[in-house]
Amino acid sequence: MTKARISKIKIETKLAIIREALTELKHLSKIPKNDFLSDKKNFAVAEHYLRRALEAIFDIAGHIVSRYPMTPGKRPSTYKDLAISLAEKNIVDDDFGNNILTKMAGYRNRMVHFYDEITGEEMFGILQEKLDDIDRFASAVVSVLKQPESFNLVVDDN
Repeated sequence: MTKARISKIKIETKLAIIREALTELKHLSKIPKNDFLSDKKNFAVAEHYLRRALEAIFDIAGHIVSRYPMTPGKRPSTYKDLAISLAEKNIVDDDFGNNILTKMAGYRNRMVHFYDEITGEEMFGILQEKLDDIDRFASAVVSVLKQPESFNLVVDDN
C-alpha cells in the first residue's frame, strides 16, 4: 500500500500559528477574572487567537485526512467529521478525536456563526480550562511529523 504524503511546510506553518496563539492565550489566562472581564480588549484578543488556533487545527486535520485514500462518498464533510477521521487514523486517540476535538470543531463553528452569543465569562472559562486541549493536538501532530511511518504517512519537505 502506498503511504499518504503530507507537507511538512504546510503543517509546520499551521503549528506556528497554534503556538503563537497559545502563547497569547496563556498570557491572557493569567489575568485575574475581574480585570479580564472589565477590559473588552482582552475578550477581543482572546477571541482572535482562539479562532486562529482552531482554524489552524482544522486546516492541519483537513490536510492530513485528505491525503489518505477514502471510499467515494465517505470523505469528511464537516470539521467534526475531520476530528473523527483523525481518531480513525490514530493520529489522535479515540476519546480526544471523538469527544474533545469534535467539541472544538463545534466551538469553531460557534465562533464563526454565533460569535455574538459568546460571553466574556465563557471566554475566560476556556482560557482557564481548555488550552491544554490545543497543546495536546499540537503534540499529536508533532508525533506524526517525527514518526510518519507509524501513521502510514510520508512527510514531504515542501
